[in-house]
Amino acid sequence: MSQSREQLARQLAEAVAEALRADLAERERALLVVSGGSTPVPFFEALAAMDLPWSRVDVTLADERWVAEDADDSNARLVRAHLMQGPAAAATFVPLTSAAATPEEGVTEVSERLAALTWPASVVILGMGGDGHTASLFPDSQELGLALSTADSVVAVRTPSQPQPRITLSADRLHRCPRHFLHITGEEKRTVLGRALAGDDTRALPIRAFLAGPLGIYWAP
Repeated sequence: MSQSREQLARQLAEAVAEALRADLAERERALLVVSGGSTPVPFFEALAAMDLPWSRVDVTLADERWVAEDADDSNARLVRAHLMQGPAAAATFVPLTSAAATPEEGVTEVSERLAALTWPASVVILGMGGDGHTASLFPDSQELGLALSTADSVVAVRTPSQPQPRITLSADRLHRCPRHFLHITGEEKRTVLGRALAGDDTRALPIRAFLAGPLGIYWAP
């Protein structure tokens, strides 16, 4: 099973590297948007070893818990530990948190930071939870409607099912990309994806916001 996931991670890393190379042939900088969690770790490690002009690549997150960057559950910490290594250490990582006490207070600073990056992003890597959430677009979040509809780049999110407040790229900002890849593992998530593909209520399963457009699905058991 693990070998299948490792193969999937390598295939996804090769696809992302190819996309970054194609965009860097046309413009000076390229932007990669990644997701946190345990699923992408082998993908991060495979991508970090790829031969790319990493000094011209910016990396940011689809979403983040509003915690210190060195906290155990920080997505930034995960990215720094597994992606910003080896050749990829030359890339520029742009976090989604600030020194503000809450994401609501930090949204403006983070928005300004993101505005300086090269949009549209070259690639957005999405994950998905068992509840159908992607990024921090959770079905039980009061801010889901806003995150799905706003033209703002980021939204502060508070969700009853999650212990920490979060900040997430809006659906509009995530859509500003020619290439979206969904990286998931396990039978449970395949079942959830099947349910998502069979209906259209985005509030029930927010991953549906990305199923209508081109989406490369990378799944392994």
